[in-house]
Amino acid sequence: MKRIIQVRAYRGDRQYLAECLDLPVVTQAPTLDELAENIREAVGLQLEGEDLSELGIANDPTIVVMFELQAVA
Repeated sequence: MKRIIQVRAYRGDRQYLAECLDLPVVTQAPTLDELAENIREAVGLQLEGEDLSELGIANDPTIVVMFELQAVA
């Protein structure tokens, strides 16, 4: 069972974007704080009413967000 739901976040042209690697969830926001809240809400809505064991996810998963930065070189 997965205990971690992975999310990739990055800066777009105008907003911050996040894509879940484990679920069909995508969201965006103008600030990182709003993006974090949107991620929680979107993942919660995606999992609402689902049998988590059928999805291979533990009952109390953690969301881990990896933020991509552009290379300096």
